Amino acid sequence: MRAAVCTKGEFSVQELPALIPGPGQLLVNVLRCGICGSDLHARVHCDELADLAAATGYQDFMRSHQSVVMGHEFSGEVLEYGPKTRRRWKSGAHVVALPILRQGREPQLTGLSVAAPGGYAEQVLVQEAMTFEVPNGLSPEHAALTEPMAVAWHAVRKGRVGKKQTAFVIGCGPIGLAVIAMLKASGVRTVVASDFSPRRRELAARCGADVVVDPGVDSPWTANPRQSRITGVTDILNLGFDAMERLRRIPNIPWWYVFRAAHTFDQGPAGPVIFECVGVPGIIDQIVTAAPPLSRVVVVGVCMESDSFHPATAINKEIELRFAFGYDPGEFRDTLHMIADGKVDPAPLITGTVGLDGIDTAYTALASPEQHAKILIDPRSTATTV
Repeated sequence: MRAAVCTKGEFSVQELPALIPGPGQLLVNVLRCGICGSDLHARVHCDELADLAAATGYQDFMRSHQSVVMGHEFSGEVLEYGPKTRRRWKSGAHVVALPILRQGREPQLTGLSVAAPGGYAEQVLVQEAMTFEVPNGLSPEHAALTEPMAVAWHAVRKGRVGKKQTAFVIGCGPIGLAVIAMLKASGVRTVVASDFSPRRRELAARCGADVVVDPGVDSPWTANPRQSRITGVTDILNLGFDAMERLRRIPNIPWWYVFRAAHTFDQGPAGPVIFECVGVPGIIDQIVTAAPPLSRVVVVGVCMESDSFHPATAINKEIELRFAFGYDPGEFRDTLHMIADGKVDPAPLITGTVGLDGIDTAYTALASPEQHAKILIDPRSTATTV
């Protein structure tokens, strides 16, 4: 089996022994595999990532001295079943799977652990229980984007954005673009996207953003076409005065019941929902400082350094911070069907394809935001340039 192996930050294409599916697993021929932003980080910062993973309870994240087959955004076709499987699909059926294996009771992250070789290869092992058949004749290219789109879908669900609320997406790299597409698929009427890169702003518009802003020129907060009546703390206080004056005019009705009902059904005043998709130090503080009161901030960008913000500012504005990571199997399945049913189009994210021998070139290309968003690997292609 040919595979691109990463050792000490360098890729080499090697002939590896054939993979053998274990209990509950199946062997899949890889048709396409995406290069994720976390792959770019892991190639050169895997030891730091491994320390973070160990601190949260996962001990087997890849280390720089190990030889690892990366890649966790893949689609493929069923080749062979291991023992203790239900053999749900015929040989050749197109499938996608959550990138996670279980060796006994030990979960292993596919493409990010030496114990679970990933999709930068001709074949990959998947867990049958975590595998889904690709519906509606969906192409392998689009099916391979199920994983990153599921990350975005989880973040959007975490944000609980009302259709009439404004959503801001700060940072339009691959995950920001996926969040935009999923916000529009969920029916959010107004999405404001912000990025310094002209190319990324172009892709944000193609993904459905209603307003696209260069933050070096304009503020995303003033670009909102649906201006909120709450722009400062004074507005919140005045809402309280106005509500009490109206409620006090109504005889024989306990006005405090109205407030209780508003809390119970989450119908009080609310700000926008903001998705932080940059992942560099200082962005959270910038958002907390500039965002309207009562905003909900969903942090999706993965910052690898220590960061800080002013809690008093967030407290005074009652800003809510949420952190999103990954997805659950139901979200993964629903994302696959949203793509296959045409409810969300991942096509704008795909900007190139290479073979295994072109992975170095692809990583170099992805270092610049001005050309590429998502590059796919076709293990059977001979292409060495994107």
